[in-house]
Amino acid sequence: MRFILLVFLSLVAIRPVIAQNEFCGISNTSFRAGESITFKVYYNLGRLYVGAGEAVFTCALEKLNGKDVYHVTGDGKTFRTYDWFFKVRDKYESYIDTASLKPYRFVRNVNEGGYKIYNNVSFDHTQHTATSTNGTFKTTPCIQDVISAIYYARNINFDKYKPGDKIPFDMFLDDKIYNIYIRYIAKETVETKFGKFRAIKFAPLLIKGTMFEGGEKMNVWVSDDGNKVPLRVDSPISVGSIKVDMVAYKNLRYPFTSLIRK
Repeated sequence: MRFILLVFLSLVAIRPVIAQNEFCGISNTSFRAGESITFKVYYNLGRLYVGAGEAVFTCALEKLNGKDVYHVTGDGKTFRTYDWFFKVRDKYESYIDTASLKPYRFVRNVNEGGYKIYNNVSFDHTQHTATSTNGTFKTTPCIQDVISAIYYARNINFDKYKPGDKIPFDMFLDDKIYNIYIRYIAKETVETKFGKFRAIKFAPLLIKGTMFEGGEKMNVWVSDDGNKVPLRVDSPISVGSIKVDMVAYKNLRYPFTSLIRK
C-alpha cells in the first residue's frame, strides 16, 4: 500500500547520470491549492484485479513559520474487507515552499499490519540539515521528501528528454539520503478505470525489498497536459502484482485536456 505514496519514485542506491542541479529550485506550474486526487489500489494474484484500498492526496495553502507553504497530505488505507488480512492506515504530510518546491517539514505516520512508524522531520536548506524525531542529519542541496518529490516531479518538462533519459532526485527518508531517478520512456495512450488518456510514461528504478523485486519493473503514467496528474501505476510485487488508477479529482489547475474519453 505504501507505494501509492511513492507513485513517482522509489528508493535506489545508484547515482544517476544527469546533474542534480538541473532541477534545483523548479517552479510550480502544474498544481494548485484545493486540488484533491483519489487513487484506487487493485491487487492481482491471478487473472482478476480486486480493489484492495485507496489513497487520497490533498493540497492546501498554509503558513509555516511565517512562510507560504503547500500543505500536501497523502492518506492511504485498505478497505474494511481487507483489514483482517493486512490493515493499512498511512498518513504522509509535507509542507512545501510555494516558490522553490523544497520541503520545510515532513511527517510520516504509518500503521501497516501492526508495524508502526512515526517520524517528524524539519529541513534547514541553508545549513543542509534535516532534524528528525531521531536526530540531526546532513543533507544535500535541493533535498526532497517522499511527498514533495511527487509534486516536484509533476513539474518536470518531459519534452526536454529523449526515451531512455534518467531524471534524478535526492530524497530523505528513514534518516537517510537516497539518490534516486526515474527513466523517461515515451508518450502514449493509456486506458484506466477512469477513462482513456494521452499520457507520459516513465519507470522508477526500485530497490529490492520485501514488496518489490527491484529493477525498472514499475511503470507510471501521468497525464500529458499541464496538470501531469498520475493516472496509472503497474508493478509486480513479491506475490502477484498491483495496479493503481486515478479514480477521482477536484480543483485541477488546468482543464483535463489529456482525457480522450471516459
